[in-house]
Amino acid sequence: MTGRTRRLTMAQALVEFLANQYSERDGRTQRLFAGCFGIFGHGNVAGMGQALRQHTDLPYHMARNEQSMVHIASGYAKHRNRLATFACTSSIGPGATNMVTGAATATVNRLPVLLLPGDIFASRVGPPVLQQQESPGGPDVSANDAFRPVSRYWDRINRPDQLPGSLLEAMRVLTDPAETGAVTLALPQDVQTEAFDYPEELFARRVWHVARPVPEPAMLARAAEVLRGAGKPLIVAGGGVIYSEATGIPVAESYAGTGSTPYDHPSALGAIGVTGTDGANAMAREADVVVGIGTRWADFATASHSIFANPEVRFVNVNVAPVDALKHAAHPLVADAREALAALAEALSGWRAEEGWRRAAAEHNRDWNEQVERVYRAGHGPLPSQGEVIGAVNDAAEPRDVVVCAAGSMPADLHKLWRTRDPKQFHLEYGNSCMGYEIPGAIGIRMADPDREVFAMVGDAGYLMNPGELVTAVAERVKIIVVLVQNHGYASIGSLAEASGNGRFGTSFRYREADGRDGDILPVDLAANAASLGAKVLTPRTIGELADALKEARESDQPVVIHVETDPAEYVTIGGAWWDVAVAEVSTSESVQQARADYERSKRDQRLYL
Repeated sequence: MTGRTRRLTMAQALVEFLANQYSERDGRTQRLFAGCFGIFGHGNVAGMGQALRQHTDLPYHMARNEQSMVHIASGYAKHRNRLATFACTSSIGPGATNMVTGAATATVNRLPVLLLPGDIFASRVGPPVLQQQESPGGPDVSANDAFRPVSRYWDRINRPDQLPGSLLEAMRVLTDPAETGAVTLALPQDVQTEAFDYPEELFARRVWHVARPVPEPAMLARAAEVLRGAGKPLIVAGGGVIYSEATGIPVAESYAGTGSTPYDHPSALGAIGVTGTDGANAMAREADVVVGIGTRWADFATASHSIFANPEVRFVNVNVAPVDALKHAAHPLVADAREALAALAEALSGWRAEEGWRRAAAEHNRDWNEQVERVYRAGHGPLPSQGEVIGAVNDAAEPRDVVVCAAGSMPADLHKLWRTRDPKQFHLEYGNSCMGYEIPGAIGIRMADPDREVFAMVGDAGYLMNPGELVTAVAERVKIIVVLVQNHGYASIGSLAEASGNGRFGTSFRYREADGRDGDILPVDLAANAASLGAKVLTPRTIGELADALKEARESDQPVVIHVETDPAEYVTIGGAWWDVAVAEVSTSESVQQARADYERSKRDQRLYL
C-alpha cells in the first residue's frame, strides 16, 4: 500500500476501476469490459453519465431498450468465450426493471454481464422519489431487489467507501467459469455523486486469471472405468468443444453444443432430444453410458427425461460446475472440458467404441444429411417453407459466419437442420428462450468479432418484441443481416396448443371477430417498419430471390433486413422427441381428452436417473 489516494465520486471510481480490469486464460490477456452500454435517466445521468463522459478509456454506447443492452453484452460474452463482456447502466424504476429479463437470460446461460442500475436515495431525505416502488415492509427495498433471484451476485452500494470490496467480489464472480452470470450493483443516485478518497491501488491494472480446473485423479479413474465398460457410449456435447477422434464415441449436441463437431464428421449425430435428429435420439435410447460434456442437462436435451431408455444407462458428467456434474446421479468429473478430455484420452489410451456402434453412427450421419438436403430443396410453393429459408441462409453462410436465434419455431428447425462447420457458427439463446434476443445478440456478436458476417434469424413475433435495436446497429455502424421470417403468428406455441388439443388458440396475428374467432390477416408491414428504423430492406418472394438477396446483403456495409414470407402450415417433420408439456386432466373437449390420453402414455417413459 502506498497510502496515496484519489478523490473521486463513487461513479467516477467505478468507471476508472472497470477500465483497468483484464481477463487472462492460456496466457492470452484481454480487457474484461469492452465498454458500457447505457440509457440515462434521473437515476444515473448525473452520476454514471458524468463519469462515463469524463472517462473515455471505457467506451460508452447508447442502446434503445435496457433489456436489449444486456442481450448485447450476453451475445458479446458468449462469442468471446466468457472472457470479455460489457457493463450496462440504467436509471431507477422501469429502466432498471427492464433489465431483469436480460439478467435472467445471462444467468441461465452462465454468461458474465455487469448491471449497474440506479437506485433510490440512500439518504432517504425525500421519499418517495420519482419511479420509486414504495414497500410497506421497509424503506431499504426498491425495484432493484427484483434482481436478487436472477443475479449470481447482488449488492447495493449505500456508501462510497463500500465500493472497493463489492467490486472485487463482483469481478470474482464474473471471471469464475462455474459461478458466472449476471452481477448487479445497485447504485443509489445520491451516492453515485458523492466523493471519497479511494486508494490508488484500486485503479491499478488488475488481471483476473480464468482457470481451467483439472480433473481430480480419483474422479478421473472412476470415469475412465465406466467408459471402458461401455458397449454403447454416447457423448452429449454442451458448450464445450468436443473432438471425438480420440475415442470414436458418437457425438450428439445440445443447443449450446451445436458446432462442437463438423456436421459431416462420421461420429456427428447432430441435435439430440426434443428437437433432435432421428439418429441421435435412436442411439440415445440404446446408450449404456452417456458422457455429458459442458451441458446443464436442460429438458430439451433429455426429452424431459424420456430419451435415455436403456435400463442400465449410466452417466459421466464433465463440467466445471459441480451442480451440473452431479446431475442424473452421474459419475462427476468436475473440471474444464478441454483438460478433462485430454486426461480421459490418456486414461483410455488404446480403447475405442465398438466398431458396430461407430458404424451405426456414420450411417445415421448420412441419413441425417440426406433428410436435411430434402428439406433444403423441397421446392414448396407458392410460399417457401421455413426449412427452405434455413437452407438458403446455410448455403449463403461461409464457414466462419454466425447464425443467431432465440425463440419460436426457428430454434427447433435450426437445431435439426443447420450444417455447422465452425464451433462459433451456431449461436442460440435457448436457456431462457428469450424472444427479442436475436437482433441485440447479433449486434454483440458482430462487435465481438467484426470479421464474421452475422445472420439473425427471427420470426415476426420475435421481431415485434424488439425491433428498436436496429437503430442501435445503424448508429453504431454494426453491420448485421436480419432474416425476418413472416408467418403471421406464434408458430411454436400454436403447435403446442394444437398438440394439447386446444387448437391454435391465441397464437395467430389476425383480426379478432365479434364472435371471438380469428378473421383476416393483419395488414402489418414489418418491412416498412425496418426501413423506417434505418435498415436496408430486401423483400424476396421465392427461394431463388432469397439467394440473390443474401448475396446483396453480404456486399452491403450497413444493417440489412431481409423480409421473407413463409407458409405457416408447412412444418419440418424430421426428428424430434416427446416434451413434457402438461395437458388438462379433465375437459369437455374431445380433442383435449385425446391429447391427455396421449400425454399419459408418453409420461410412462419418463424416469428419474438414480
